Amino acid sequence: RICSCGNVDTSDPCTICTDERRDPATLIVVEDVSDLWALERAGTMNVRYHVLGGRLSPLDGIGPDDLNIKGLVERVAAGEIREVILAVNATVEGQTTAHYITDQLSSFDVRVTRLAHGVPVGGELDYLDEGTLAAALRARTTL
Repeated sequence: RICSCGNVDTSDPCTICTDERRDPATLIVVEDVSDLWALERAGTMNVRYHVLGGRLSPLDGIGPDDLNIKGLVERVAAGEIREVILAVNATVEGQTTAHYITDQLSSFDVRVTRLAHGVPVGGELDYLDEGTLAAALRARTTL
């Protein structure tokens, strides 16, 4: 079954949505269920998710109505969510999707953030492409 969050589970709402130990004020938005499970394996945040079912791609005929964006806006409009973390791929389509969602959520009292981009753990600088290095420099943090 498909949960209203977009996750695939045996029930709706799914076991993630019904887990009362999860922070109901933080929502991570992902493109696909596989992204949700990758974040779950990382085990760093105990939050809820929203699966879009893809990303905007006008060249492929995929527009906002083809994704679960309306459901996301409805969840935010309900008022419990305080932060939306956009965990979309660092592709042109992913960034387009992130900008569209940010625009759709701009009228709500919600913080919209995205995953940091840059140097992976264990990565060596001389093996990284210029785009990744540029993103890492822009997202630098104070120690």
